[in-house]
Amino acid sequence: MKRVIPVKEKVRIPQKYLKVCNANAHNLKNVDADIPVGVFTVVTGVAGSGKSSLIRDVFAKQYEDQVVLIDQSAITATGRSTVCTYLGFFDEIRKVFAAATKADAGMFTFNGKGACPACKGRGAITTELVFMDPVTTVCECCGGKRFGSETIGLTYRGKNIVDVLGMSVEEASEFFADNKKISAKLDALKEVGLSYISLGQPLSTFSGGERQRVKLAMYVKQKGNIYVLDEPTTGLHASDIEKIIGILESIVDRGNTVIVIEHNTDVMKLADYIIDVGPDGGTAGGEIVFTGTPAQMMESDTITAKYLRKSLT
Repeated sequence: MKRVIPVKEKVRIPQKYLKVCNANAHNLKNVDADIPVGVFTVVTGVAGSGKSSLIRDVFAKQYEDQVVLIDQSAITATGRSTVCTYLGFFDEIRKVFAAATKADAGMFTFNGKGACPACKGRGAITTELVFMDPVTTVCECCGGKRFGSETIGLTYRGKNIVDVLGMSVEEASEFFADNKKISAKLDALKEVGLSYISLGQPLSTFSGGERQRVKLAMYVKQKGNIYVLDEPTTGLHASDIEKIIGILESIVDRGNTVIVIEHNTDVMKLADYIIDVGPDGGTAGGEIVFTGTPAQMMESDTITAKYLRKSLT
């Protein structure tokens, strides 16, 4: 039986607002808006209503010195990047291995000296065929491990670099518990709900929601930021949505502002404040049709409010 998430009753009351005046990007109709600071705000509306235009194209640019925009776009241009290279703690892992084995730190990267000579650290061989699509096969030399045999033979605490890259964030957190630099990054990944991913997992394999959370992990320990997230629940199972909201709530509790562009009614119900853009999409949108708490929205007559009420039945 599906669990129905109730509307949040105990909300944070905004004490400060940031103003947007005469916004007219795309279909916005010279909109004036007060964006609350220090609370969890959901900006909603039907598709094409203008919610992204208001927040991403106007608000985020107007306050770009305070805003951290976290969207679902790709976070790497290559298939070699991993979560530990993106967050910058792979260098520390390589230093740990180098100190323990007395080897050059360059031996512990598949982009350098430690790469398998056959596949050049790719883990696979691509064969170009005339009149046919290329064929990609696992490298027979390294078995897809990407590192050469010399590097694989070097260990730290009984684990080689391949073993470590195969660890989940949770496992690595225990393995590197005495290293503050690595632990801090791993703790951030756990805080954004990514304890299950492996350190060596290519970023190109991450879902849109996971990409946003990896980006969020870069800033999660900071204070005083305004985080703008674009539909962070896309692709997530309903049971995971409350977990994500819990993460965003903790970020607000730390002294930050969170603004989420969403159409998911469960996210709306757990917000402190809602800004509804509409009344419809395209030329029929571009206006702010409601501002207030989720409970107050239940009493309004916007299209979004009707879906919000329906989600409680």
